[in-house]
Amino acid sequence: MTDRHLARIAALLRKAEGTDNAHEADAYLQAAQRLATLASVDLAVARAHTDARERREAPTQRVVTIGTSGKRGLRTYAHLFLAIAGANNLTCDIARDSSVIYAYGFEGDIDTVEAMYASLVVQMVRACDAYLASPEHAADSTLRQILVPGSTRRDRWGRVVQDVQVQRRPVHATTARINFQQAFAARIGARLAEARQQAEQQAREDEHRTAARSTGPDPIGVTTGPTGAGDPAEPASGVALALRARELELAEHYRAHSTARGSWTGARATAGASERSRRAGDRAGRRARLGGERAIGGSRPGLDAGE
Repeated sequence: MTDRHLARIAALLRKAEGTDNAHEADAYLQAAQRLATLASVDLAVARAHTDARERREAPTQRVVTIGTSGKRGLRTYAHLFLAIAGANNLTCDIARDSSVIYAYGFEGDIDTVEAMYASLVVQMVRACDAYLASPEHAADSTLRQILVPGSTRRDRWGRVVQDVQVQRRPVHATTARINFQQAFAARIGARLAEARQQAEQQAREDEHRTAARSTGPDPIGVTTGPTGAGDPAEPASGVALALRARELELAEHYRAHSTARGSWTGARATAGASERSRRAGDRAGRRARLGGERAIGGSRPGLDAGE
């Protein structure tokens, strides 16, 4: 991704930062992701037409520190980074304690992901703190089974039993925070994935229109059949083939360089359920804006993982 592309993305981020209209902020977010995707598509097409003897940008790996090992909150921060990375052509390995992520992909895509994460993680924490201090969270409750003290006895078969009461209790702040932030990350990932799909489809349509104007209804360079990416009955455009080639190159790079073993337990761990907290997190994810220009190509601001 060139400096020109990063500057254009930064301009969209400034507009998103400066509007109080949630719909405008979402439009700028979608536009920033589409531009990032189109820049990546352009790179893939260019690479597909570059002679092997010429210098080409190669996939790389970058270590991203999510927070200090042992601090609370790292798991949901990692969820957010992975959601953004998934929409921007990155494959990631993650430390078991969620403190470090190893991002594999092209440098420009990693820059884009870090820029988006730098803003969105701060918004997520602030929105979550506001929710925890709100009457909505205070009114949230859950049903729990409580053992009745002093009710232990033996039944007629000699087994030890104890009476149980069902009580309604407030949702613990930790439970609410995890549910809120997981829903926030999921919504951000869905928004960015949608923008990416739209951008890739736009690139294919633009290519087809250009080819049709140049060569007529049967443009040279458009193939059919099983060589295409997708439905074998559909024409395989240069964009589709380039994207597929990039996907294979990234997968090969990951296999050659990743030393990860096992699975990340953070993807399964939970702290109880709170539907109200998840709905609030989803709403916040819908309203979230991207950050300012200084995050582009620069350092991600540190964040206390105890948040």
